[in-house]
Formats: sequence, structure tokens, C-alpha cells
Amino acid sequence: MEFICSSIPITETWGSSTLSAFKFIAYLRLVIDMDDPAAAMANNTKLYVIYYSLYGHVGIMAREVHRGANSVQGVEATLWQIPETLPERVLEKMKAPPKADDVPMISPEQLVEADGFLFGFPSRFGMMAAQCQAFFDSSHELGDSHALAGKPAGIFWSTGFHGGGQENTALTAITQLAHLGILFVPLGYTFGNGMFEMNEVKGGSSYGAGTYAGDGSRQPTELELQQAFYQDMK
Repeated sequence: MEFICSSIPITETWGSSTLSAFKFIAYLRLVIDMDDPAAAMANNTKLYVIYYSLYGHVGIMAREVHRGANSVQGVEATLWQIPETLPERVLEKMKAPPKADDVPMISPEQLVEADGFLFGFPSRFGMMAAQCQAFFDSSHELGDSHALAGKPAGIFWSTGFHGGGQENTALTAITQLAHLGILFVPLGYTFGNGMFEMNEVKGGSSYGAGTYAGDGSRQPTELELQQAFYQDMK
């Protein structure tokens, strides 16, 4: 498809997944802001994959999302964790495993460094976990300054079972993005036949990739991980 920005013709073939929107929006912004579009294209699109994971399910999904993003030429994806808010003694009673020591914690002010985001979180009563809500609450200054306005973001998640918020968790997460001016980019039905799998339990939807944790013992399946990889593959 061809777009005209500042009288500069730009022709590119864009994929159909979430990352395509990240690249497209970042590209247009760079071309509008810079006199040299060739230099703009030479800069990698910076994608932050940001997640919170208590028992590791979202962490597994996040690594696959991250791997899919880094498989795309011109994309530089970085994996981040949202800080924990529960005291250590509470986490011990909940038998929560240690946080991944190879993934740094992120602060809200670092969001301005990225061109786009993928946010991952577990579901609590049909909403993102309180740790994620606290993170977004602490980003209010970025909302006031419109520092994140126009940046695209997708989401992925983990719930306990079918009634655990596979759709509602995604819907309620969009409100956080809207208040910051972030553009929500859904997966749609671009995953093909995998979207309609009926022979096995599979999380995720047109809103993004997802998994079921069950009683905590279930891990993301190969199909769920394929969808997570695909969400940022093209």
C-alpha cells in the first residue's frame, strides 16, 4: 500500500498482526518528524514487552511474545517486569516462585523510550492484577503531559478458567490505555485456523493471546504459545 506524508511516497508491505501496526505507526511518526525518511527507517522500532507474573504463566507467554517480536527485522524488543507490590512474607505464604532474575523491573517514566508496547498480566476478578493497575496509576504524569499519546499497544493475559475473564480482562485493560492516549491494537482473527480450535482448550481471543492456568498446574500449551509468538511475528 502507498501513503503520502509531506509529499514523500512511502510504499511498504505490512503484515496483518499487532506488530505491523507498531511498525506502521512508528514509521509514520518518524517520517513526519524527520527530514530524512531513509534515516528514520534505519532506526529500529523499539517495542517493550511488559508483564507481571505471580506464578509464571504470563512470564512464559511474555518470553514467546518477545521472541516473536525479535524475529522481525527492524524491531528491537525488550522484556520488562512490572514491580511486585506484595510483601515478601505474603508471597511466601502464597507459595509464589521467585521473580525471573534475567528480566529487569520497569518504572513508568521509562515508557516514553518505546515506540510501542505489549502488556501481559494475570486476571483478578475479571481485571488485570492490582500490581498492573498500580503501575498504570503511577503513570498519571505521562497522561497529563500526553507523552504516550498515539503510541500503539497490544495485550496478552492468563486466567484461571473459562469464566475467569478471558474476554473481560482484555476489555477492562483497554480503559488504562485510553486514559494515557495509547492506541489499542487487537490481534483480530489474523491467527487463522488457530483462532477456531475446538479440539483442545485454548486461551486468547481477537483481543490478544491468552492462556489458562487452571488450578495453577496447567502451563501454556504449544498452540497458545504459537499465538503469542504470532502476535508479534509480522
